[in-house]
Parts: sequence; structure tokens; C-alpha cells
Amino acid sequence: MRIIILFSIFLVLASTSVAYAEEYVVDIPFGAYNPELNTPAEVWYDPPMMSVLVGDTVTWYNDDREGHTVTSGEGSGRYGWMSDNFGTPDEYFNSGRFMPGESWSYTFEDSGTFPYFCTIHPWMEGVIVVEKSIPDFPHDATGKKVEFPLLQYTPDLAVEVNLSWDPPVIKTHEKIQFVYQFYDPQTNSNLAEMKYNFVIFQNGKEIFRDEGLSQIGGDYRNFIFSDSGTIIIRIEGIHSPSIFAEESVTVKGDAKDKEQRSVDFTSVVYDNPEKTTHEAYHSKPAQRLSTYYELMIVIILVPAVLFLGAFFWIMKKPKPSESNTGAVKI
Repeated sequence: MRIIILFSIFLVLASTSVAYAEEYVVDIPFGAYNPELNTPAEVWYDPPMMSVLVGDTVTWYNDDREGHTVTSGEGSGRYGWMSDNFGTPDEYFNSGRFMPGESWSYTFEDSGTFPYFCTIHPWMEGVIVVEKSIPDFPHDATGKKVEFPLLQYTPDLAVEVNLSWDPPVIKTHEKIQFVYQFYDPQTNSNLAEMKYNFVIFQNGKEIFRDEGLSQIGGDYRNFIFSDSGTIIIRIEGIHSPSIFAEESVTVKGDAKDKEQRSVDFTSVVYDNPEKTTHEAYHSKPAQRLSTYYELMIVIILVPAVLFLGAFFWIMKKPKPSESNTGAVKI
């Protein structure tokens, strides 16, 4: 079996990212013209099935002694042509006839499974499987590479929001942790106890919403995506829940400003090639530091109160009278 794979690297300047495409070769061997393969050929297209990524190019070389085509669609099968079945093209791609010693190339821009055949010899069939390319770097919905933490300002420039997520490439059926912090742009200091809504939109629909209250300037949420597609991570309604805290961190504005105080981040979720399902996962609000502080107070205060209570009880307990310990008078 003759399999030729040529590697051709194309440099694409898109921000700071570099994309690589590969060129694959399918050979049409001598004897493919014979439906019974009573020739040196073992297959009509070699290899008969090939997997590539979106953006890759496949080149077919005609090493046979007759002209052939590479036409997308369903062929006739080995003996279908005997009952007037000459295949059904679907017009996705068509090489037209190319002669021995010639070649034809096609670059796949869409994912999917693409069967093809030769319209001259409809028993000749092959399949190209095109999969989406998964980058190895975080990026926004346009494919532009980004560096963590991402930074956005609310429209009134009162709050700076930083966001990161892990793993950096988001895939379906895999837990993603979104970590974010709030800052005062003027002092570059953390804004604690900021109230907000954490919302995720995917393919134009809201799929998750949760209220939050940040501690020490930050918070996090965990989420598992079931479907692939573009997403928007929105943190909206950012404000301090108390007037005194709001004045102390110089976050000012009326109720309408608070409703509009939001930031958007975008990315893409990819189909996970290793997982097709995940266990039921309940997205709970993140445990906050205030909870730990409250627990620590309870753990410390309760034993202390019990100790002090026992101490004062012992101190106030009446002592035995000295007369009870002396000699009895007659």
C-alpha cells in the first residue's frame, strides 16, 4: 500500500498566533479502473479513508493508466454499476477528469465526513473525515490568542475586572474553573465584597446564571459545557451592597449605573475528542472566604465560651466551711 504524506507549513499572521496546515496525498494506484481489482491494486484510493483537520489540503495523484475524477457523493459500490447505478454526486467538490501523471488538490474548510467516488468508474470509492482543529492556546471568539488574566473595565470605568479560566482551552464534558477579581482602576487595589451576577451565554442563549459576592477582591465558578460553540462570559450588575463600602472603594453611581455595570469576555468551546459524556454536575456557588471566617470564629469562640463558663462556675462554687473540718466540741 502506497501512502505518501507531504508536510507543508503555512505561516499565518493572526495577532501573535501561528497556524499550521498539512497537505495529505491520496494515490490512485495502477489497476483502480478494474471493479474486480484483478490488478496489482489493493484499493481504488490509497488510503481509502483519511482523517484530516479543517484547513488541511488533500492531493490526489493519478498513477493509473486511465483518467479519473474525485467527486464528492455516494458511489455505486463494487457491482452497483451493473444495475445502472453510477453514483450520486452532492456537488461539494469535483475535480473533473484528470489524466495519468496528473493530480488534483482540495482544501477542506468545513468539518464532517465526505464520501467521494470516480464518476467514470463509480465503483471507486473513498472517504475523507474532516475534524475541527483544537488550538493549544486560549483565545477569544474570533480566534485571537489572549493572555491571562484578561482585563475589562465597566462602562463607567469604576471597576476593573480580571478573568482567567483553567484549563486554558475549553472542551465539552470537562470541568472549567473561571477565576475573576475586581479592582479599583484609580488605586489598583482589590475591591472586596462586590455583588454581581455571573452569566454564561452559548450560541446566543443563556445557559447559566448565579449571584455572587466577592471576598478579598475575587471569586470563582466551576462549569461543565455539554455542547460546543462560541460563549460569552458576562459579569453584570457589579456594585457594593453597602453604602459605606461603596464610598470607601470610590465606586459611585446611581441604581441605573449599577444595572449597566457589566463586562463581557468571549471564547469557544470545542468538542472533546476524548470524552462524549460526563457525570451529572451541579454548579454550586463557590465557597467564599467569609464562610471560612465564620467557621473559624465558631470554632474558636465556642470552646472559649465553654472554658470561661466552666472557669467562673468553679470560681463561684461554694467552698467547704472550715468548721466542718475542725474537731467537734463537747
